[in-house]
Amino acid sequence: MTEIKRLVLDVLKPHHPSIIELARRLSTVEGVMGVNLSLNEVDQETENVKITIEGNDINCDNVDEVITESGAVIHSVDSVSAGKRLVEEVETPQDR
Repeated sequence: MTEIKRLVLDVLKPHHPSIIELARRLSTVEGVMGVNLSLNEVDQETENVKITIEGNDINCDNVDEVITESGAVIHSVDSVSAGKRLVEEVETPQDR
């Protein structure tokens, strides 16, 4: 099976755990080499965060489990990279 190298997730989470704690938890998932959480929006009870995860062979089921156990829910998978190496997006005239 092909290895997942990068996931970009749109996640809705409660205020606790903090994004610092959630990043720490996600960084322990098998295959994860790095995690970035960016806070996009805050309301009275929830936070919307963008989560970028990179690694050699990310275990997506375990990522989902950590997020769910934190009381959060994945709204969407906004980007995924798989294969032997990461391929960066290239801007084309259609993107302008």
